[in-house]
Amino acid sequence: MNINVLSVVSPSGMVNFQANSWTQRSGMKGILLIIVIMAGFLAASGQSNPMNRFRGMGGGGGKDSLQHRKDDTMSITYRFLDSSRLLKMDSEIYNFYLRYPLPPTYVDFGNIGTASHSLIFNPFMKPGWDGGWHAYDPYVFTNENAKFYNTTKPYSELDYLLGTNSEQMINVVHTQNITRNWNFYFQYRLINSPGTYGNQNTNHNNYNFTSWYQSKNKRYQAFLIMMGSKLESSESAGIQNTADLDSASYTNRFTIPTNIGTSQAYANVNNPFGTQISTGTFYTTGFFTLRQQYDIFGLKDSLVTDSVVIPIFYPKLRVEQTINYSTFHETFNDYSPSIYYVNNLDFVSTPDTIHLSDLWHNLTNDFSLYSFPDSRNSQQFLKAGISFQTMNGTYNQGELSLYNLFVHGEYRNKTRNKKWDIEAFGNFYVNGYNAGDYNVYISLQRQISKNLGNLQVGFENVNRSVSMAWTNQSSFGFGVSQAFNKENVIHLFGSIIQPKLGLTLSGNYYLLNNYPYFTSYYLAAQETNPFNVLVVSADKRFAITQHLILRALVVLQKEAGASPVNIPLFVTTGQFGYEGKLGLKNLNIAFGIQFRYYSPTTADGYSPVIGQFFTQNQTRIAEQLPDLTAYLNFRIRSFVAYFRTENLNTMQVTPATGFGFTNNNFVAPYYPNAGLIIRLGIYWSFVN
Repeated sequence: MNINVLSVVSPSGMVNFQANSWTQRSGMKGILLIIVIMAGFLAASGQSNPMNRFRGMGGGGGKDSLQHRKDDTMSITYRFLDSSRLLKMDSEIYNFYLRYPLPPTYVDFGNIGTASHSLIFNPFMKPGWDGGWHAYDPYVFTNENAKFYNTTKPYSELDYLLGTNSEQMINVVHTQNITRNWNFYFQYRLINSPGTYGNQNTNHNNYNFTSWYQSKNKRYQAFLIMMGSKLESSESAGIQNTADLDSASYTNRFTIPTNIGTSQAYANVNNPFGTQISTGTFYTTGFFTLRQQYDIFGLKDSLVTDSVVIPIFYPKLRVEQTINYSTFHETFNDYSPSIYYVNNLDFVSTPDTIHLSDLWHNLTNDFSLYSFPDSRNSQQFLKAGISFQTMNGTYNQGELSLYNLFVHGEYRNKTRNKKWDIEAFGNFYVNGYNAGDYNVYISLQRQISKNLGNLQVGFENVNRSVSMAWTNQSSFGFGVSQAFNKENVIHLFGSIIQPKLGLTLSGNYYLLNNYPYFTSYYLAAQETNPFNVLVVSADKRFAITQHLILRALVVLQKEAGASPVNIPLFVTTGQFGYEGKLGLKNLNIAFGIQFRYYSPTTADGYSPVIGQFFTQNQTRIAEQLPDLTAYLNFRIRSFVAYFRTENLNTMQVTPATGFGFTNNNFVAPYYPNAGLIIRLGIYWSFVN
């Protein structure tokens, strides 16, 4: 085969713990010493601290929230765009993943910021236009995760995570009310990692700005979102020879030859504020959303306090207009291609340069009406709307202009006694590129009793066009030889939630038809025969003693029929350790062992050229040791620190390499996980 090859276009960690990284280890030790001294000072100090105004920062659930108590305290709540429920901030000291973007059920290629996917089956279930690039989803800021705050005092957060070989993550947050009814929120996050293996350095930048305004009479409100993600990741296509992992010549994993990417001097990529990517993925997204609502009819009321009268408005009929503009730019560059492309992607010859690019600009305008049957319950409403969407794409072969017209409806009811929670919605694409796409969703949740907990059951059906990456209209679809039919997925789900026992039991059943997937490094296919997947899980907190706690998530999943998916039968993650105060008033501490294990499977391969995980049946990931991490987390008032040593399971002694952390697990063919990783993080919150 041949491919459109363009001329060169300028694009818009962790290694094994070794003696030659003395300066990096010394720097980490210095930071650790400073943190310990600061923590000791805070613990011993009797001076007042703004975070004393926060209640219950050490527990879990509702008791571990920022709560408004008196006039000299602060109140801070937030909500999401498509929900009117006000939520409170939690800071569970044991849970490192509250501040880390990749969940423990995901696997990556050994350092933060690389392509990743979930170990648990969870198909993409959104109708309408989709680009199809989801390997970096955990690092992308989206409208669904945008938060709108309301706070009585300015509030800020500073997170800093430092890892082996200058891996780092910086996260800065600030929110405050300009007036009583107008708030803004800003977040910036930097992720930078040189990587364990060659050509895996990453550099991600994300920003997020939201604003929420309500008129004094509560009848008008506006929501503004401006956010963007610029993700840059070198691609290696894995190591050339897995036997190199056991060679004394490659105790420094960074020097192992990789399938693609140019050899780079270690000093050139070990720079936390710079990145050099000659072969890799560049993925940028941007969102601008403005939603305005006005309550035409309703009931007026007021809340009278000692010093002020606060107006309240209970709506009966609401009109809403939303405009959303988004951009998606996926690029792959290789300025020094190797024989890899001839061997794996059937190129006729090795080109001088490879440049693949898709750029999409999407604009959606929506008009909706709300009806509130119970004026004093804003959590019960009926919604109906119509949207018009235009999509303009630019790719290697040319340009494309598309449009969609779709209607949608929704019903929600959170009863005032909080015993019933009903959510139902649907979308139907009437005309345009995705005509015939639809989704239907309904969920019923009932509180049986305080002792028995909650029961939830639900149904979902999605009929969707394949994503653009599965079409030959995309620069990345050069392995697509036909037009694919619409994919249809039926999803049945249920769960039992028992807070007193700390137990959640869940079940998910999927029936899939016309499932699209990639069969190799570039070839796409579609499974036209129906098949099903069953996923059941149990999430439990065990109190061994008052302070010794075991938390475990156990997942069993199995596919049946002519299934093109390969998933591990068994997945478990969790941690066991101490949680308490150790007798110190201002100290909350958690330390112990975190674990993850999944059964042997024919793991998906990864094609960096098209940015997709693909089904392969040639290489089976054999039995591996569980991933083990030792952790120490503590909080003293507003100061939190995390210290972790990850991949302890890689420790071994061999005649060739001696003692080291070189028994690497594999996450995909040719992609071994990292050796020992040391991470140190601090988190500080401020109330002005």
